[in-house]
Amino acid sequence: MGGLGKRLAIFLHNHASAVVACDFFTSVTATFHVLYVFVAIEIGSRRILHCNVTDHPTTEWTRQQFREFLDGESGHRYLIHDRDSVFSAEVDAALNGFGLKVLKTPVRSPMANAYCERVIGSIRRECLDYLIPLNERHLKRILREFITYYNRHRPHSALGPGFPEPNQVTVPANGHRHRLTAGYRVAKTPVLGGLHHEYHLEKEVA
Repeated sequence: MGGLGKRLAIFLHNHASAVVACDFFTSVTATFHVLYVFVAIEIGSRRILHCNVTDHPTTEWTRQQFREFLDGESGHRYLIHDRDSVFSAEVDAALNGFGLKVLKTPVRSPMANAYCERVIGSIRRECLDYLIPLNERHLKRILREFITYYNRHRPHSALGPGFPEPNQVTVPANGHRHRLTAGYRVAKTPVLGGLHHEYHLEKEVA
């Protein structure tokens, strides 16, 4: 890793909760229609903040995506994106208006946006490599279900392991890490037709 890479790594470590990273990737439908997927994550929590699909990512469409998840109250101060032409000067001006400083990655340096690249890789390997979307609406539904699973139920090793949006109901401790608390059982819910499962503890019926 070069000097720039080291400085960026230190910066992200020190400001992770204030940094948003975003990027586009493509998905091909069953009829060979290429769709563009926009995804944005919060680096500190690894939470996917926003995801949307279009067949033509214009400057105005891209600018609208930021309007949909940047509320000005989350404490985000920086946004990382690459030098793709869709991230135009107009998009960067809008981001500055939201109070964010834009950090453009160096040319031909995808690892400079490694957190977002890793999320995109997870979406591909754990979801889209197994499911072929029929059309834009179907792809949106697939991604919406997967992202809910990704944020709330998929363990992330970098978080402890933990979850970007922990939502497990508090369960009384039993003093033994390998034994269920009395009166509780493990329940599972299928995700995307059983491609994945959500696991949680629930009270047993008396």
